[in-house]
Amino acid sequence: MTTTTETRYLAPDRFSRRIMNPIVAGLARAGIGLRGAHELRVRGRRTGEWRTVPVNPLTVDGTTYLVAPRGNTEWVRNLRVAGTGELRLGRRTTAFAATEVTDPGIAAPLLQAYLRRWKAEVGRYFDDLSADSPLDDFVAAAPSYPLFALDTEVASAA
Repeated sequence: MTTTTETRYLAPDRFSRRIMNPIVAGLARAGIGLRGAHELRVRGRRTGEWRTVPVNPLTVDGTTYLVAPRGNTEWVRNLRVAGTGELRLGRRTTAFAATEVTDPGIAAPLLQAYLRRWKAEVGRYFDDLSADSPLDDFVAAAPSYPLFALDTEVASAA
């Protein structure tokens, strides 16, 4: 089905990279979260400079999560090293500490909820999965989709 988190990476196509991502990120910076999209800001693991990318946060039971439907992307690698970042929508910036969710049993229902919520934008990156796939299929696929729980309380205390 899919490979492991460490190796699975689907590069964005030219249309996404040059047109859609800049448009969605620009709208988020302007305060318009297209279907709830935000701009993720995270420090680069080598340069320490801020890197930005549009993301689709998912909130479940009061906790916000970030899912990387394309796998081990640059923002995932940067967030693993930095451990913190910011979500931005317009003038509102929310700092957070991130914890990667590596337990497939915990990740599976979150991935299913993410796919249910963001299917139109990210469904093509979920291989043979649909929002109606059995939970066991999500458990098997979970290592291929990095998932982070965001804690805004820890970040604001720092």
